[in-house]
Amino acid sequence: MPPTLPVIPHSGLYLLTRTTTQHLPKTITTTTRRISTSPFLTTHHHHNKSPIITSIDQQIPKPPPKKWITDLPARLGKCIIFGCSPSQIRDASVILRAVATEWRGLLAGAEGFLTGGRRGVDSREVVWGEMDSFGHVNNVNYYRYAESARVNWITNFSVHVDPAHRQEWAELMQPKAIGLIMKSLKCDFKFPMVYPDRISVYHRLSTPPQHGQTSFHLDCIVLSHQHRRAAARLEEDVVIYDYRKAGKTAMPEFMLTQFEKTWKMQQEETIRARKRIWELIAGVERLERETWDREDAKEDMGSAVKGSSS
Repeated sequence: MPPTLPVIPHSGLYLLTRTTTQHLPKTITTTTRRISTSPFLTTHHHHNKSPIITSIDQQIPKPPPKKWITDLPARLGKCIIFGCSPSQIRDASVILRAVATEWRGLLAGAEGFLTGGRRGVDSREVVWGEMDSFGHVNNVNYYRYAESARVNWITNFSVHVDPAHRQEWAELMQPKAIGLIMKSLKCDFKFPMVYPDRISVYHRLSTPPQHGQTSFHLDCIVLSHQHRRAAARLEEDVVIYDYRKAGKTAMPEFMLTQFEKTWKMQQEETIRARKRIWELIAGVERLERETWDREDAKEDMGSAVKGSSS
């Protein structure tokens, strides 16, 4: 059956509905599926089928602490203030540099998001005009951020991943044969982002692809560079639609093949990023044991104290 609501073309994906209100509430939902920050648990459930447990699932390290990006520099600062040797200062600087340069890939990668300019939106500037009278980025813009990243995510398959099926991927973005329709969209706003800032936006498959499925779910994360954390998280339920038959259809084989590879890459990226984060945490813990957290530790009060005692 064809959709009962008008199909509105917008940037390649055709939405059944679109919100046009000026100010939206903190959470807008059209689905009850919960956003998960840990997509690769040891079990996956699909339409009441038995849980699927894979060997790679069991290799995934536990999630890092939620505030590791801010906690690690603060903990290193305590070590430095207490007093560090030159070699310890060098070790601390290596960790600080890693946090400063790798944070996006680690924060997103630890949740299975594949980062990089060809997979979403990388380091886009938040412009002043995107703010509203309330002094923060208007909520509608987050849907546009996700939309741009989603189109880039799909286009990446056509141009860089699977050029042999370039035409088929391109046709997904048009209402001619088999295309994609946004069934539902949910956004959780984490904090009011303001200008100036930069954002990076990434997508991931929420569940492993299966033969015969007529839709797929995507998770999206909008990262604030200023705050180094998620400004918003979105869920997207996308239907595979045959415009010639005016109804849903099974996922094409070329699409299923690439989604299966993408799911595996997401799992591998989760393992890599989490291992790296835990390595950085272990490095900080070692410096703590060597400085203020050892039994004979005495704080270096600096030259001012030495001068006053002379």
